[in-house]
Amino acid sequence: MAKNTRTTASWRIAFWTTLAFSAGTFAAFFIVYLMIAHEIWSRSDAWLTGEAHVLAQVAQETPRDRLYNKLVKEVAELAMQEVPDERSSRGERLNNVFFLRVNPNASGDLLFVGPGSKDVFWHAIEQAHFAMGIPQSIRVDGWQPAFRVVMQAHPGGSTIYLGLSERGARHILHTLTQRFLLVWTGTVFLGFLISYLSARRTLRRVERITETVARIGSEGLDERLPEPAGSDEISRLAKTFNDMLDRVQASVKQLLSLTDAVAHDLKSPVTAIRGTLEAALSAERGEEWRDSVAQAIEGLDRVSALLNTTLDVAEAKAGALPMERVAVDLSEVVTQLVQLYQPSMADRHHDVRTDLQAGIVIEADLGLISRTLNNLLENELVHLPAGCQIDVRLRSYQEHAELLIEDNGPGFPPEIGARVLERFVKGKHSPGNGLGLAFVDAVAQAHGGTVKISGRPSGGATVTLALPVREIAPA
Repeated sequence: MAKNTRTTASWRIAFWTTLAFSAGTFAAFFIVYLMIAHEIWSRSDAWLTGEAHVLAQVAQETPRDRLYNKLVKEVAELAMQEVPDERSSRGERLNNVFFLRVNPNASGDLLFVGPGSKDVFWHAIEQAHFAMGIPQSIRVDGWQPAFRVVMQAHPGGSTIYLGLSERGARHILHTLTQRFLLVWTGTVFLGFLISYLSARRTLRRVERITETVARIGSEGLDERLPEPAGSDEISRLAKTFNDMLDRVQASVKQLLSLTDAVAHDLKSPVTAIRGTLEAALSAERGEEWRDSVAQAIEGLDRVSALLNTTLDVAEAKAGALPMERVAVDLSEVVTQLVQLYQPSMADRHHDVRTDLQAGIVIEADLGLISRTLNNLLENELVHLPAGCQIDVRLRSYQEHAELLIEDNGPGFPPEIGARVLERFVKGKHSPGNGLGLAFVDAVAQAHGGTVKISGRPSGGATVTLALPVREIAPA
């Protein structure tokens, strides 16, 4: 679908960037303009002051004879020739200069050199108030703009006025302003163009990411974002998103595997329960009916236990397992469970030996920890052949309670290897559902602990459960 250019992020980025850039460059140009204008007016005033001082000395040192006015006038004309003869587009002189000497002792003695009528300039001077040697602007009838005029006096009583039209300086500043605005406009336009193209090029990569993400669905998790070379923000975003997709895909696959495993494990007990109930319906004697119902209830209990354990493992892996942490004396709990399993172990001719450090206290959910230890001992009871030796040791080690259960049995089947802690992973001949050790690992992680499975060089397996210690009471 076509997009309005002004609604795109690249346009907005370029607009606000250019706005800030234009404000900054305008401020910079304005400051430079003020500095140049100050320099132009300073130079103009310095020339006026210097030349007026020179003309005052000439007027003072020139002999007062018939040639006095002529000589002073010639010197004034020479000084005026130092000013460049700049012209406007219409041929008008820009740098007009006038010289006026006034002798107050002789009425009407005015020596004037300059354009126009001396009366107009003298009238404007009479209306102004001058300070000796300080230039100031005055308005002269018929002349635009104003003249910068400086006054100098000498001991002979005469007063000299030297004026320079502001038109030349203003023309320079006007030309400078036009050029500044032209350069500023071009710079702003170029800045906007560069910003827009750069933002558009960058956001096109984001747009490609958006389009790729939109194509990714639950059935298309194999698609990945292109990862361009480099390590900029967009490249890192694509890599991070691909890593997230890898995790999502792994989770989905695990979920599908879990669903298939649960369905497979539920199929057998549900079929058995159905058969048992059908047998109960066809039974003629009450005692057989009771036995069938009891078997059906036992099968339902197994299904319920499977579902509960599956949910507990899923919640623990997701960090959402509800727990009520209390101070648990792990030494006492292990002792009680070992004693509980001792008769069953003796029936299987297992030799159970314990070495438990007393007073090891952890902060844990008592029910979950009991089920965890129960699963470990149940595994030893169910999977070991008769006549094995089982060692149960508990000790504190590096701020952890470490429980080791070792046996000299056949160990874990090679086909499950490092996957022994995953859900529904079990040996071919295992009567279980593959959730026991997965539950132990999930509970350990929920309590901030770890579970390690390793083989023994002499045969058998070692299960190590490590849980953070709350405190170690003295023995």
